[in-house]
Amino acid sequence: MTELIGWFEDIGIEDVPKVGGKNASLGEMYRELVPEGVAVPPGFAVTADAYRYFLEETGVGERIYEILEGLDTHDIAELRKRGQKIRHTITRAEFPKDLQQAIVDAYDQLSEEAGFELDVAVRSSATAEDLPESSFAGQQESYLNVQGHAALLHTCKLCYASLFTDRAISYRVDRGFDHRQVALSVGVQQMVRSDLASAGVAFSIDTESGFEDAVFINASYGLGESVVKGTVNPDEYYVFKPTLKEGFEPILEKNLGSKEFKLVYAQGGTRSTRPVPVGRHDRQRYALSDEDILIVARWVAIIEDHYTEKAGKPMPMDVEWAKDGRTGELFIVQARPETVQSQKRRDVLETYRLTGDEGPGEALVTGRAIGAKIVSGPVQLVSSIEEIEEFEEGSILVTSTTDPDWEPIMKKAAAIVTDRGGRTSHAAIVSREMGVPAIVGTIDGSQRLEDGRTVTISCAEGEEGKVYDGQLKYEVETVDLRGLERPETKIMMNVANPSEAFRLSRIPNDGVGLAREEFIINSFIGIHPLALLNFDAIEDEELKDEIAQRTVQYEDKAEFFVDRLAQGIAMIGAGFYPNDVIVRLSDFKSNEYAALLGGELFEPTENNPMLGFRGASRYYDERYKDAFALECRALKKVRDEMGLRNVKVMVPFCRTVEEGRKVQEVMAEHGLKRGENGLEIYVMCEIPSNVILAEKFAEIFDGFSIGSNDLTQLTLGVDRDSEIIAHLFDERDEAVKEMVHEVIERAHKHGRKVGICGQAPSDYPEFARFLVDEGIDSISLNPDVVLKTTLDILEAEKG
Repeated sequence: MTELIGWFEDIGIEDVPKVGGKNASLGEMYRELVPEGVAVPPGFAVTADAYRYFLEETGVGERIYEILEGLDTHDIAELRKRGQKIRHTITRAEFPKDLQQAIVDAYDQLSEEAGFELDVAVRSSATAEDLPESSFAGQQESYLNVQGHAALLHTCKLCYASLFTDRAISYRVDRGFDHRQVALSVGVQQMVRSDLASAGVAFSIDTESGFEDAVFINASYGLGESVVKGTVNPDEYYVFKPTLKEGFEPILEKNLGSKEFKLVYAQGGTRSTRPVPVGRHDRQRYALSDEDILIVARWVAIIEDHYTEKAGKPMPMDVEWAKDGRTGELFIVQARPETVQSQKRRDVLETYRLTGDEGPGEALVTGRAIGAKIVSGPVQLVSSIEEIEEFEEGSILVTSTTDPDWEPIMKKAAAIVTDRGGRTSHAAIVSREMGVPAIVGTIDGSQRLEDGRTVTISCAEGEEGKVYDGQLKYEVETVDLRGLERPETKIMMNVANPSEAFRLSRIPNDGVGLAREEFIINSFIGIHPLALLNFDAIEDEELKDEIAQRTVQYEDKAEFFVDRLAQGIAMIGAGFYPNDVIVRLSDFKSNEYAALLGGELFEPTENNPMLGFRGASRYYDERYKDAFALECRALKKVRDEMGLRNVKVMVPFCRTVEEGRKVQEVMAEHGLKRGENGLEIYVMCEIPSNVILAEKFAEIFDGFSIGSNDLTQLTLGVDRDSEIIAHLFDERDEAVKEMVHEVIERAHKHGRKVGICGQAPSDYPEFARFLVDEGIDSISLNPDVVLKTTLDILEAEKG
């Protein structure tokens, strides 16, 4: 006898042929993971056998395949005509009586268990979807807020019809799936009232870099469909899995999305939802609390571990979650294998970079980068689905947003630019799968880019994608990482931008020798710490308003500095975990601090800031001590709350041994005590006194990192900023090399490690070889020369 209904508690991942990928996964989680604490709403599946029974009993099946005979899916007009005819044929047909009764009875039973007539989500679940090698993202329809027998039955037929949307027909043909071999099950699941709260998606892998140790979460208000389809710019959160599993709370990064509107219930009918604007206050706060972010991340990690064990191989997952506004409870409403990054080769590194001598100029438009490629082409504006027949292959598709109906032209585009959507939107998922670069969430890209204008799309400059005017020159470097030896000398990296950390960590390395706080403070904070600490006392109302706007989510303005700095450090610490990440405390000069918002109120005017109030001298001075405490709090949060104990601390421009002691005393007051929880503290070796008294510095520090720029400047007495005597500034000078030789010898005599993080080994291969000959422990390089210098050092070590 044909089984028409399958309850979630009775089905699992082995039942894909019976209930499709989506329902099999829901059943698997409901049966296996609800006991583990993962919340999944109850429901049932109308089986694939029920679909086949419907086609056979009504005669619709043969009619469908007659209509599809001889179709060329690249003929968009013909594709549209035949698809419409099939869908009309399905929706006009009547359910066989026994199938209709089975669906109604199951719905009534679900409602009875809930204690009231349910509103349900009705989701299509094809037997060839949600496979690890093909996402079928959004190919079939889902319907929300469905209530009552008539609406449910009609919606089930709409799901059947969605198996033959234009994009679904095209997708199957392009990927070699036989239409006759694909059947559809319908999932009927109790609705989570996220229209009263928030919803979104989460991946157990970074969707851009393929970094496998992070959970990436998108969140927005209302029903999750707006996030999935990319019609809203959501919040973004990163959580680090390894220390999350150890009981820490490693929220690495939180980025506020604009969340312009939300989908809520409308009254009556099938597919009864409507968009409403989100108020300014809600747009300026995160859609999920930190507690909820961690709950979602833990569940995603549990789901990934379960499916990995089941498959016997790594199984990164793509999960949809929702929060019920009535009860405050979180639920997982879907889970499927991630289909892009998990399928990429990890042993080949492909790097795109712009090469023009004059630079790219100012970007016309910016947004979230999808992929890491660079392409050029003419802009083609497409405002609606009715215009897709006119799209020319090789053009840059620019539009407000895409949905699955756009798939036939997305595969023709050289690149895609959308006004709305985050990095888990439809446009982002499909472009990744096709290998097409995209920039999403530009806000107004379709208004600012003119039709026919030649532009260059760059997704190779970090998480921000940029559209430049004209056809710019670029190069592509491909490196095969298989069998690459590791030298005895540790090869580390200088990393400034936290947004690049996950991607850069793919380059073979031994950690980060220099992570500069200055970049994080400049780019992600932009406000002088003392201006935040003394916010209430600021008399300049215009300045106060600007600071308030940037820190609108924080009542205690100083917490903004702590959180943002901690998140920036944590992204780098997580990217290279468990290797060492050496974070240099802030080393702005007074004129650079003054350039921060509010900085002029608190900074002295110095004739020679390079040799003035900088580095270690600030940290214990009463004029800056309170601001330094914020840095210490950020570092303590990274190490003790997030569990990133691989983060070490480095003190810059430490002129005397006594100064080193004073700095460490202040650090200890704020919970950063050398040796506690494995904390190591290094000193920058960039002043001749650091070399001359290296043995005394070695008594209070765990290691040295040579800053070749300042060491050269102060050894040769050359202002490194002066173009007049620039020809005298040379790290390869014998006096500088003698300094390097001395500090390595003296530090090693006392069992201390010595590395270098200055520019010299990145610029001069012969200097890197000199360092190897001197027995240096590690060399930290700019990312673009790591592979080349690694090969040079391997050769040098072999003699």
